[in-house]
Amino acid sequence: MKSSTTRLDRFISQHSIYSISDTRLLVAQKRIIVDGEAAHSTHQKVTQFMHVELDGHSLQDNKPIYIMLNKPQGIVSATKDSKHTTVLDLIDHPQKDELHIVGRLDFNTTGLVLLTNDGTWSRQISLPETKLAKVYEVTLSKPVTEEYITVFKEGIYFGYENIITKPAHLEIVSEYQARLSLVEGKYHQVKRMFGFFQNEVLALHRVSVGHLSVAGLESGQYREFSID
Repeated sequence: MKSSTTRLDRFISQHSIYSISDTRLLVAQKRIIVDGEAAHSTHQKVTQFMHVELDGHSLQDNKPIYIMLNKPQGIVSATKDSKHTTVLDLIDHPQKDELHIVGRLDFNTTGLVLLTNDGTWSRQISLPETKLAKVYEVTLSKPVTEEYITVFKEGIYFGYENIITKPAHLEIVSEYQARLSLVEGKYHQVKRMFGFFQNEVLALHRVSVGHLSVAGLESGQYREFSID
């Protein structure tokens, strides 16, 4: 994941023949243009998606990319894997090698996976403080009862992390199916929560993260979206 900001003089030294000390003169001569305006300081910040020109030549013209994928079963949530097909293998995009994954899914879990080249955005939505709801459809080996709703709302103790899970909303869809909404993502959390009742998760599908939903995408399909 690339750094989100860098100083202009350092950026120029990394992307041109000029050194950090040369940048002061370039700025004074108004030879550096940042997002359509002459640079005003060697210390001004350059972010990943700013357009930067030097003497009329583009040094950076990156565009943010946001992709949602409906991950099939048996696909690895990774950008590289020597033995298995990865989510990135399913993406046909000229800049796909710049993408990273936001919120991985287990090998056999299906549903929404987000990919982006925007490190600032991915960090923002991954912070616990954002409390973005992640919604899952769960198929179980045993019937789901009303007791699950109460226990999930109160939280379950995870000894490994020595924590109590945050309140989760459970909706019983049918005898063996439920819809679970979480605002955190501990290791194998969904399976461990149902494991509290010795109820094995047979199938797990992530429907949405916040307002971003996989609805309308067939398994293996993806589409770009905007965060504006």
